[in-house]
Formats: sequence, C-alpha cells, structure tokens
Amino acid sequence: MTKSTIDNKTVVSELPLFAVIDLGSNSFHMLITRLLEDSVQVVDKVKRKVRLASGLNQDNKLNEAAIARGLECLSFFAERLQDIPAANIRIVATATLRIATNANDFLIKAEKILNRKISLLTGEQEAQQIYLGVAHTSCSVDHRLVIDIGGASTEIIVGNSFDAQLVNSLDIGCVTYKKQFFVDEKLSTNNFTQAINAATRQIKPLAASYQQIGWQAVLGGSGTMQALAEILHAQQKPAIVTLDFLLSMQTQLLTFKYFDDIDIDGLTSDRKPVFASGLSILIAIFDSFSIENLQLSSGALREGLLYEMLPNMRQFSIRQRTVASLVERFHIDQQQAKRVSTQVHNLFDQLSFSTRLEKNNGYKLLTASCALLEVGLLLEYKHHQRHGAYIIKNADLPGFNQAERHFLATLVQLYKGDINLPLLLEQTAVDQQSASFLLIILRLAVILCHRRKDDVLPCYQIKLVAQKLELSLPNSWLNAHPLILDELKQEDKHLDKLGFSLIIHSL
Repeated sequence: MTKSTIDNKTVVSELPLFAVIDLGSNSFHMLITRLLEDSVQVVDKVKRKVRLASGLNQDNKLNEAAIARGLECLSFFAERLQDIPAANIRIVATATLRIATNANDFLIKAEKILNRKISLLTGEQEAQQIYLGVAHTSCSVDHRLVIDIGGASTEIIVGNSFDAQLVNSLDIGCVTYKKQFFVDEKLSTNNFTQAINAATRQIKPLAASYQQIGWQAVLGGSGTMQALAEILHAQQKPAIVTLDFLLSMQTQLLTFKYFDDIDIDGLTSDRKPVFASGLSILIAIFDSFSIENLQLSSGALREGLLYEMLPNMRQFSIRQRTVASLVERFHIDQQQAKRVSTQVHNLFDQLSFSTRLEKNNGYKLLTASCALLEVGLLLEYKHHQRHGAYIIKNADLPGFNQAERHFLATLVQLYKGDINLPLLLEQTAVDQQSASFLLIILRLAVILCHRRKDDVLPCYQIKLVAQKLELSLPNSWLNAHPLILDELKQEDKHLDKLGFSLIIHSL
C-alpha cells in the first residue's frame, strides 16, 4: 500500500487486487479481493452455473454445448482480469476437466481467452486446497474433518491446523449423480435409495482410516451445505446440519414429484436441480462416518488458493486478523478496549468457580466483543450499540460462523442500558445460562472502566451467592466516584431481567 499527498492531505492509493478463478464441474467462480489492514476484503464475486459435468457423455467426452457455455463464461471473466497483475491471479480447473477425454480442447481455448495459464488440479491437490481454505477462514478446533461435494467429485479431508493428514477425492458429485440417478428429474424413494447406496459403497471403506486419526469438528463449504444452511436460516435455526435434518429434507423432497415442483423455504431456484443428488451423497457420508453434526465453513477451494497467495496469512489467527481489521477501519479506541478486556478477565476469573464458566469458545467470543463494543461510534453515539450490532451481523467476518457472529452482535447491542431478553435468547452460540453470565461480566467491566483511565480502578472482589452478585469496593473509591456507584445501582435493576441482583459492599 502506498500513500500520496493531495492538498496537504495524505490519501491511500488504490490497493492491488487479487483474483482466483475456479472452473468447477457445476459452476465457474471468480473471486476478486484486496488486502486491507491485514484482512481480506472481497471486492467482487461472479458465479455462473455452467454445469460442465452435465456435458460429459458415457465416454467422458465433453459435448460442444458444455464447452461453449464454459468459454462464454470465461470471456466475461477475462474482462475483469485485465487490470490485475499476473502474479496476483490463480486459475484452476477441477474434476470434470480431470476426467474429460477432450479436456485439452477446452483448456487451450480457455487459456487463449483469459490470456493466463490454467492449472489442472489433481484430486489430491484440490482436496489440499479445500482444506487450506477451511483452515484459513474457520476458527474451529484444530482437528477437523472437511467435506466438499462438487459437481463431479467429492473431497474428504481430515487434518490438524494447516496440515491435511489424510485426503481423498472421489469421482462422485451432485451433477454426475443427478445424471446417473435422477435423470428423469423425478423425486422417488427408489432414486434416492440407489444414489445413497452407490455413494455409500465408495465412501464407507474409507471411514476406518479417518476415524483412526479422529476429529473434533466437521465442516463443509460446498453448494449443498450452503443450501442446507440457508434452509435452516429460513427456519430460524442455527446452521448446524445433523443426520436427522438431512433425512427430514429427504422426506420433504419426496412430497414433490419432480424437481420443478420443489418449494422449500430458503432453497434457491439455482440449487434445486442438484439438491437431491447432493443430499444423497451427504447422507451417505454422515452414515458412513457416523457424523453427529456439520457446520458451514466460510472458505473452501478458492479461499485456499487466495490465502496461500497472500503474504503472512499463517502467522496470525483468523479471528485476530478479522478483529484487528475492524478496529482499524472503524477507528475503535484500542486502549479502552484493552481496559474493558482486562476487567472482563478479572471478573471472569473471580466468578468462574461459582458460575462454572470455562475459558472455551464462549469466553473467546466475550474477549473479542471487548474490542468491538464501540464499532458503531463512527456512525453516531445515540444508536451506536444498534449500529455496532448491524455492522457485526452484516460485515464479512472470517473466523466467526453465523451463530458466533449473532452472539457477538448481541453482546455489542446489550453491553449497557436496557437488556432485551428475547434478543439474548435468540442466540445459539453458547447455552443460555452461560450467555447471561458472559453478558453480566461484560456489562460490569464496562461500568468499572467508565472513566477510560488505566490508573483509577482499585482492587475489588466479586462473588455469586445464589442469584446475588456481591461486588465489594473500597469505601473511599466509591465516595470519589458517585456516578459509577449510581450506574452500579442502576445495573441491579437491569440484571433483574436475567434473574439476578447486584449488591454493592464497601470495604
């Protein structure tokens, strides 16, 4: 990033762009980003349903219609690549072009249109990049199982941190399975059974080797998983996929006779043609691997290619980069955020035994909220908590899934003033009792830091007895800070909504 001066004002010049193009079996994608404050900012996304895999015949030869659709799409993409440095562009092709006997016919013409080299990934390379995309954009536990169902291949990877330990790329996908088992576009029990059984025969023999390594979380970011997450969102449920939910989706699909009849809230029209086939493969994976639940990942193949192209992306945690970027962009007072964080830590440690709170993901979200409490102040003070919650809900926050983002926004909106209990009850990132305790700790920390100075807080003690929080402060300090004392007394009334009371003792 460079700077120049105009009329004695320093301005930031245009940041270089980075582009990733993925020639998938179902869709062609183009992702254009820039690096802003050590965080990735998406500038543009273009997606075209080319359905390349549907153009494969029984001899795995691409027909002219599919080739034409693909080349037309790339002519659109080429326009956007003109102004991006060649070193900042990655273009890859995946499963369909791996197996197409006439792939070179397409690739030669495609490279001429794009004026760039296209890398034809092996199945293992594709799986590796998918895993890296998840690792770079998800803040789950380190040991993870990653699933990606594409148009013509399905990748299954288990790994730790940035290291993929076991990878497999199977020649099964939502487009090819649609052609094979739902060719009549009819939704029948027989079609589903054949598709699930066929997938199971390929997947089940792999399960033991993955289970031997083990995992703590399961993530997926392909179109099938995204469609399921959108359906759950439409049902106002957390985006956590279970086998029961998958089977309920199958049952619901069977109430319709043909693909065109499908009418499910949250399911977009462009996903309908391959939803049943993708669902069949996912059911087979869940059953074969005994998966309890799956969460949507915010990254996959394109993000893996992108983050590995950018400098120093493995040096800091994704959440750290995301929060730091928001702090810089919205000019948040970092010293005040640090003060609040220090008192949150102190209050948490004192209350952890009586509340049975642990320093798990809920605690990490609480500490992240300390840095973002005043993110809405840049807009205005009066409604800054509401503005802050809106920013967090709608900003691109790599490292935070939908439920975590919702909880962060709730903490920011409720960190002082009236407590909107229904809003707190809507969140699903942590259990409700823990959510109440974490909010209480945050609110008390903010009150104690009211003067925004490092040297004014005395030693204090806090304990929880039944539903009573007893906070003990030096009498001399209370006398010197009547406004803070009054705010603590007002807080007792607010905490009543959570079923707690606050008692102030002088030492």
